[in-house]
Amino acid sequence: MSHRRLTVKGSLSLSNPTVRAWLFQIVAVVAIASIVIYLIHNTITNLNNRGITSGFAFLDRSAGFGIVQHLIDYQEGDTYGRVFVVGLLNTLLVSALCIVFASIIGFFLGLARLSENWLLRKLSTLYIEVFRNIPPLLQIFFWYFAVLRNLPGPRQAVDAFDLVYLSNRGLYIPAPQLGEGLLAFTGAVLLAIVISIGLYRYNQTHQIKTGQLRRTWPTALGLLIFLPLLAHWTFGAAIHWDIPQLRGFNFLGGMALIPELAALTLALSVYTSAFIAEIIRAGIQAVPYGQHEAARSLGLPNPVTLRQVIIPQALRVIIPPLTSQYLNIVKNSSLAAAIGYPDMVSLFAGTVLNQTGQAIETIAITMSVYLIISLSISLLMNIYNRRMALIER
Repeated sequence: MSHRRLTVKGSLSLSNPTVRAWLFQIVAVVAIASIVIYLIHNTITNLNNRGITSGFAFLDRSAGFGIVQHLIDYQEGDTYGRVFVVGLLNTLLVSALCIVFASIIGFFLGLARLSENWLLRKLSTLYIEVFRNIPPLLQIFFWYFAVLRNLPGPRQAVDAFDLVYLSNRGLYIPAPQLGEGLLAFTGAVLLAIVISIGLYRYNQTHQIKTGQLRRTWPTALGLLIFLPLLAHWTFGAAIHWDIPQLRGFNFLGGMALIPELAALTLALSVYTSAFIAEIIRAGIQAVPYGQHEAARSLGLPNPVTLRQVIIPQALRVIIPPLTSQYLNIVKNSSLAAAIGYPDMVSLFAGTVLNQTGQAIETIAITMSVYLIISLSISLLMNIYNRRMALIER
């Protein structure tokens, strides 16, 4: 009986590693909770002392300022809530553009790093080593102040067929406007795609049964051209074009790509593509060389080998670090505030914060948006990564 009491007593002493581990965790949780409670209490007290009201009611108030670029209708009298939507869409726009361009440039640079052509290999190496070692903010300044702002003014703009104009005010291109034949045109395109998919599957089945190869793309291309044209002639134009025209000191009509967006897209695409190129190169080199030799022994040409054998296996190595680069693009897009591009940080954590004084709310909303965007990208890339992962049986 006494031996059991000694055992229980010894198990509850500080010499027991389990007891110490639990004790340290409890102390850590209490300390963190105390710090959080203190910060919240201190914040509320300071807000009350300064007469600052907290909450999100300010989102319904009129903003009273204009925004140079907005993907949705926006007027100066619109609310701060609509300003939030405008900034969010602008952030998503520049992030999406940079992800697409950086991926394309990085892919071809990664292949060029492995090319047997000496000049191509050295040029790609020079590109990577230069641009990935220059801070992205400096690259943004270079494209904006040294390149785009030195373009000619609107009256001396560089034009192409009186449709596209490039000046220091931005790139002006024709803007599509929906027409009366849009529904018929869309239906014709969908019908052409459905017929092409069915024909492709039929030709595959025919090849398996007879060994005869039938090409699908000429018929599919003809359908994609003929059916929409037929819908256009029958039901009218699906899209009308608003052509930009010079009026006074600027252009009216069309769609404008402002210099801030162009500079940000160029800088982040060039900067991130250098890192993606190294990821592509490392992923391809991670594929065992025996896969190359096996493909050559089957008589596969190099483009087919790369597309059907090497790249699918390299993706398993490429996707995880590529996800990190996509997240970096989203986070680096906040540097847009340095050149006045109206993104989330510039509009909401800048102008709106200064006008309303709601620092906690605006910063919290901005941080939450970036967190949600990053988590969404991570989720999508992880789903794709699981689909490409090797499954051992």
